[in-house]
Amino acid sequence: MEIIGYIAALIIGISLGMVGGGGSILTVPVLVYLLKVDPSLATTYSLFIVGITSLVGGARAYINKLVDVKSVIEFGLPSIVSVFITRHFILPSIPSRLFSIGNFQVTKDIFLMVIFAVLMLAASYFMIRNPGQDDKNNVEEERHKNTGLLVLMGLSVGVITGLLGAGGGFLIIPALVLFLKLPMKTAVGTSLLIISINSIFGFLISLNQFEYDWKLLISFTTIAIVGILIGNQLAEKVSATTLKKWFGWLVLIMGIYILIKELLI
Repeated sequence: MEIIGYIAALIIGISLGMVGGGGSILTVPVLVYLLKVDPSLATTYSLFIVGITSLVGGARAYINKLVDVKSVIEFGLPSIVSVFITRHFILPSIPSRLFSIGNFQVTKDIFLMVIFAVLMLAASYFMIRNPGQDDKNNVEEERHKNTGLLVLMGLSVGVITGLLGAGGGFLIIPALVLFLKLPMKTAVGTSLLIISINSIFGFLISLNQFEYDWKLLISFTTIAIVGILIGNQLAEKVSATTLKKWFGWLVLIMGIYILIKELLI
Protein backbone atom coordinates (compact mmCIF):
# COMPACT_ATOMS: atom_id res chain seq x y z
CA MET A 1 0.00 0.00 0.00
CA GLU A 2 2.92 2.34 0.72
CA ILE A 3 4.30 1.83 -2.78
CA ILE A 4 0.86 2.54 -4.25
CA GLY A 5 0.73 5.66 -2.08
CA TYR A 6 3.96 7.00 -3.56
CA ILE A 7 2.75 6.18 -7.09
CA ALA A 8 -0.33 8.21 -6.22
CA ALA A 9 1.98 11.08 -5.16
CA LEU A 10 3.37 11.13 -8.70
CA ILE A 11 -0.17 11.21 -10.11
CA ILE A 12 -1.09 14.05 -7.76
CA GLY A 13 1.85 16.09 -9.03
CA ILE A 14 1.04 15.33 -12.66
CA SER A 15 -2.57 16.42 -12.21
CA LEU A 16 -1.50 19.69 -10.56
CA GLY A 17 0.96 20.35 -13.36
CA MET A 18 -1.54 19.67 -16.12
CA VAL A 19 -4.79 21.18 -14.84
CA GLY A 20 -3.72 23.42 -11.93
CA GLY A 21 -5.92 21.63 -9.42
CA GLY A 22 -7.43 18.31 -8.49
CA GLY A 23 -4.19 16.91 -7.10
CA SER A 24 -4.79 18.43 -3.70
CA ILE A 25 -8.23 16.88 -3.42
CA LEU A 26 -6.60 13.46 -3.81
CA THR A 27 -3.80 14.01 -1.29
CA VAL A 28 -5.85 13.56 1.89
CA PRO A 29 -7.55 10.31 0.75
CA VAL A 30 -4.16 8.91 -0.35
CA LEU A 31 -2.56 9.78 3.00
CA VAL A 32 -5.50 8.40 5.00
CA TYR A 33 -6.31 5.19 3.10
CA LEU A 34 -2.95 4.19 1.62
CA LEU A 35 -0.38 5.57 4.07
CA LYS A 36 -2.59 5.23 7.19
CA VAL A 37 -2.19 8.82 8.39
CA ASP A 38 -4.79 10.10 10.88
CA PRO A 39 -7.37 12.23 8.97
CA SER A 40 -6.86 15.36 11.08
CA LEU A 41 -3.08 15.12 10.67
CA ALA A 42 -3.48 14.28 6.97
CA THR A 43 -5.09 17.67 6.30
CA THR A 44 -1.97 19.38 7.68
CA TYR A 45 0.37 17.04 5.77
CA SER A 46 -1.61 17.85 2.63
CA LEU A 47 -1.02 21.59 3.15
CA PHE A 48 2.76 21.05 3.11
CA ILE A 49 2.79 18.62 0.17
CA VAL A 50 0.40 20.61 -2.01
CA GLY A 51 1.92 23.97 -1.02
CA ILE A 52 5.52 23.11 -1.93
CA THR A 53 4.55 21.16 -5.05
CA SER A 54 2.29 23.96 -6.33
CA LEU A 55 4.97 26.55 -5.61
CA VAL A 56 7.37 24.73 -7.95
CA GLY A 57 4.72 24.52 -10.68
CA GLY A 58 3.57 28.09 -10.13
CA ALA A 59 7.15 29.44 -10.32
CA ARG A 60 7.64 27.65 -13.63
CA ALA A 61 4.35 29.09 -14.94
CA TYR A 62 5.40 32.59 -13.83
CA ILE A 63 8.68 32.28 -15.71
CA ASN A 64 6.67 31.30 -18.80
CA LYS A 65 4.36 34.34 -18.31
CA LEU A 66 1.34 32.14 -17.57
CA VAL A 67 0.33 33.79 -14.28
CA ASP A 68 -2.15 36.64 -13.78
CA VAL A 69 -0.57 38.41 -10.79
CA LYS A 70 -3.60 40.60 -10.00
CA SER A 71 -5.76 37.50 -9.64
CA VAL A 72 -3.19 35.95 -7.29
CA ILE A 73 -3.48 39.03 -5.05
CA GLU A 74 -7.29 39.22 -5.21
CA PHE A 75 -7.62 35.54 -4.31
CA GLY A 76 -4.56 35.18 -2.09
CA LEU A 77 -5.06 37.95 0.47
CA PRO A 78 -8.70 37.12 1.40
CA SER A 79 -7.92 33.39 1.47
CA ILE A 80 -4.99 33.89 3.87
CA VAL A 81 -7.38 35.59 6.30
CA SER A 82 -9.93 32.77 6.14
CA VAL A 83 -7.21 30.07 6.35
CA PHE A 84 -5.98 31.64 9.59
CA ILE A 85 -9.48 31.87 11.08
CA THR A 86 -10.32 28.32 10.05
CA ARG A 87 -7.12 26.67 11.33
CA HIS A 88 -7.05 28.58 14.63
CA PHE A 89 -10.71 28.84 15.57
CA ILE A 90 -13.07 26.70 13.47
CA LEU A 91 -11.12 23.42 13.19
CA PRO A 92 -10.08 23.21 16.90
CA SER A 93 -13.66 23.92 17.97
CA ILE A 94 -15.07 20.86 16.18
CA PRO A 95 -15.50 18.13 18.86
CA SER A 96 -14.04 14.66 18.28
CA ARG A 97 -17.55 13.16 18.49
CA LEU A 98 -20.32 15.14 16.84
CA PHE A 99 -23.56 13.13 17.06
CA SER A 100 -25.07 9.66 16.73
CA ILE A 101 -27.51 8.20 14.23
CA GLY A 102 -28.78 5.05 15.92
CA ASN A 103 -25.65 3.03 16.68
CA PHE A 104 -23.56 4.99 14.18
CA GLN A 105 -21.19 7.55 15.72
CA VAL A 106 -20.38 10.55 13.52
CA THR A 107 -16.85 11.60 14.53
CA LYS A 108 -14.81 14.61 13.50
CA ASP A 109 -12.70 12.42 11.17
CA ILE A 110 -15.76 10.94 9.45
CA PHE A 111 -17.30 14.41 9.18
CA LEU A 112 -14.17 15.83 7.48
CA MET A 113 -13.90 12.93 5.03
CA VAL A 114 -17.60 13.12 4.11
CA ILE A 115 -17.31 16.86 3.45
CA PHE A 116 -14.28 16.07 1.33
CA ALA A 117 -16.22 13.47 -0.65
CA VAL A 118 -19.15 15.84 -1.25
CA LEU A 119 -16.77 18.51 -2.56
CA MET A 120 -15.14 15.90 -4.79
CA LEU A 121 -18.53 15.01 -6.28
CA ALA A 122 -19.32 18.68 -6.89
CA ALA A 123 -15.89 19.28 -8.44
CA SER A 124 -16.19 16.21 -10.66
CA TYR A 125 -19.55 17.43 -11.96
CA PHE A 126 -18.02 20.74 -13.04
CA MET A 127 -14.97 19.07 -14.59
CA ILE A 128 -17.07 16.61 -16.59
CA ARG A 129 -19.90 18.91 -17.68
CA ASN A 130 -18.05 22.24 -18.00
CA PRO A 131 -14.37 21.59 -18.67
CA GLY A 132 -13.82 25.23 -19.73
CA GLN A 133 -12.88 26.99 -22.92
CA ASP A 134 -10.55 29.91 -23.54
CA ASP A 135 -12.36 33.21 -23.96
CA LYS A 136 -11.03 36.23 -25.80
CA ASN A 137 -13.07 38.77 -23.81
CA ASN A 138 -11.24 41.63 -22.11
CA VAL A 139 -9.82 40.30 -18.84
CA GLU A 140 -9.55 43.71 -17.17
CA GLU A 141 -13.19 44.49 -18.00
CA GLU A 142 -14.32 41.20 -16.49
CA ARG A 143 -12.09 41.77 -13.43
CA HIS A 144 -13.70 45.17 -12.81
CA LYS A 145 -17.19 43.65 -12.95
CA ASN A 146 -16.39 40.66 -10.73
CA THR A 147 -13.87 41.88 -8.15
CA GLY A 148 -16.27 41.43 -5.22
CA LEU A 149 -17.15 37.92 -6.35
CA LEU A 150 -13.47 36.99 -6.67
CA VAL A 151 -12.77 38.21 -3.13
CA LEU A 152 -15.71 36.14 -1.86
CA MET A 153 -14.39 33.10 -3.72
CA GLY A 154 -10.97 33.72 -2.14
CA LEU A 155 -12.53 33.68 1.33
CA SER A 156 -14.39 30.45 0.51
CA VAL A 157 -11.29 28.73 -0.85
CA GLY A 158 -9.40 29.72 2.31
CA VAL A 159 -12.00 28.01 4.50
CA ILE A 160 -11.77 24.83 2.41
CA THR A 161 -7.96 24.94 2.53
CA GLY A 162 -7.92 25.42 6.30
CA LEU A 163 -10.58 22.84 7.07
CA LEU A 164 -9.73 20.06 4.63
CA GLY A 165 -6.14 20.64 3.54
CA ALA A 166 -7.27 21.05 -0.08
CA GLY A 167 -5.72 23.79 -2.17
CA GLY A 168 -9.04 24.63 -3.80
CA GLY A 169 -7.90 24.49 -7.42
CA PHE A 170 -11.19 22.83 -8.35
CA LEU A 171 -12.91 26.11 -7.30
CA ILE A 172 -10.20 28.58 -8.32
CA ILE A 173 -9.93 27.51 -11.97
CA PRO A 174 -13.70 27.70 -12.67
CA ALA A 175 -13.75 31.18 -11.10
CA LEU A 176 -10.80 32.40 -13.18
CA VAL A 177 -12.16 30.93 -16.42
CA LEU A 178 -15.82 31.87 -15.96
CA PHE A 179 -15.56 35.22 -14.17
CA LEU A 180 -12.31 36.66 -15.55
CA LYS A 181 -12.30 34.84 -18.90
CA LEU A 182 -8.64 33.91 -18.43
CA PRO A 183 -7.19 31.50 -21.00
CA MET A 184 -7.04 27.97 -19.61
CA LYS A 185 -3.24 27.75 -19.43
CA THR A 186 -3.03 31.11 -17.61
CA ALA A 187 -5.76 29.99 -15.20
CA VAL A 188 -3.72 26.84 -14.45
CA GLY A 189 -0.53 28.79 -13.65
CA THR A 190 -2.42 31.37 -11.59
CA SER A 191 -4.23 28.63 -9.69
CA LEU A 192 -0.95 26.97 -8.74
CA LEU A 193 0.44 30.14 -7.15
CA ILE A 194 -2.81 30.79 -5.26
CA ILE A 195 -2.84 27.18 -4.02
CA SER A 196 0.78 27.46 -2.88
CA ILE A 197 0.11 30.67 -0.90
CA ASN A 198 -2.96 29.21 0.81
CA SER A 199 -1.41 25.84 1.58
CA ILE A 200 2.02 26.97 2.81
CA PHE A 201 0.44 29.64 5.03
CA GLY A 202 -2.02 27.08 6.40
CA PHE A 203 0.82 24.67 7.20
CA LEU A 204 3.00 27.31 8.88
CA ILE A 205 0.26 28.43 11.26
CA SER A 206 -0.38 24.76 12.16
CA LEU A 207 3.29 23.88 12.63
CA ASN A 208 3.17 23.48 16.42
CA GLN A 209 -0.08 21.52 16.57
CA PHE A 210 1.26 18.07 15.59
CA GLU A 211 4.35 15.87 15.52
CA TYR A 212 5.38 15.23 11.93
CA ASP A 213 6.88 12.29 10.08
CA TRP A 214 9.28 14.45 8.06
CA LYS A 215 10.69 11.46 6.17
CA LEU A 216 7.21 10.69 4.81
CA LEU A 217 6.50 14.36 4.10
CA ILE A 218 9.76 15.01 2.22
CA SER A 219 9.57 11.73 0.26
CA PHE A 220 5.95 12.27 -0.77
CA THR A 221 6.56 15.92 -1.68
CA THR A 222 9.68 15.15 -3.72
CA ILE A 223 7.82 12.57 -5.81
CA ALA A 224 4.90 14.99 -6.26
CA ILE A 225 7.34 17.69 -7.48
CA VAL A 226 8.68 15.27 -10.09
CA GLY A 227 5.06 14.68 -11.07
CA ILE A 228 4.27 18.38 -11.44
CA LEU A 229 7.29 18.89 -13.69
CA ILE A 230 6.11 15.96 -15.83
CA GLY A 231 2.59 17.41 -15.81
CA ASN A 232 3.87 20.81 -16.99
CA GLN A 233 5.54 19.12 -19.95
CA LEU A 234 2.47 17.03 -20.80
CA ALA A 235 0.20 20.08 -20.56
CA GLU A 236 1.97 21.53 -23.57
CA LYS A 237 1.03 18.48 -25.66
CA VAL A 238 -2.39 17.43 -24.32
CA SER A 239 -5.63 19.40 -24.36
CA ALA A 240 -6.21 20.63 -20.80
CA THR A 241 -9.95 20.64 -21.51
CA THR A 242 -9.96 16.94 -22.40
CA LEU A 243 -7.73 16.05 -19.46
CA LYS A 244 -9.92 17.99 -17.05
CA LYS A 245 -12.91 15.91 -18.13
CA TRP A 246 -10.96 12.65 -17.67
CA PHE A 247 -9.76 13.76 -14.28
CA GLY A 248 -13.33 14.64 -13.35
CA TRP A 249 -14.29 10.99 -13.73
CA LEU A 250 -11.40 9.93 -11.47
CA VAL A 251 -12.46 12.44 -8.79
CA LEU A 252 -16.07 11.22 -9.09
CA ILE A 253 -15.04 7.60 -8.52
CA MET A 254 -12.88 8.51 -5.51
CA GLY A 255 -15.63 10.66 -3.99
CA ILE A 256 -18.12 7.79 -4.23
CA TYR A 257 -15.52 5.39 -2.74
CA ILE A 258 -14.93 7.66 0.27
CA LEU A 259 -18.67 8.00 0.95
CA ILE A 260 -19.15 4.23 0.80
CA LYS A 261 -16.11 3.55 3.01
CA GLU A 262 -17.00 6.14 5.66
CA LEU A 263 -20.77 5.63 5.83
CA LEU A 264 -21.46 2.03 4.81
CA ILE A 265 -18.37 -0.10 5.57
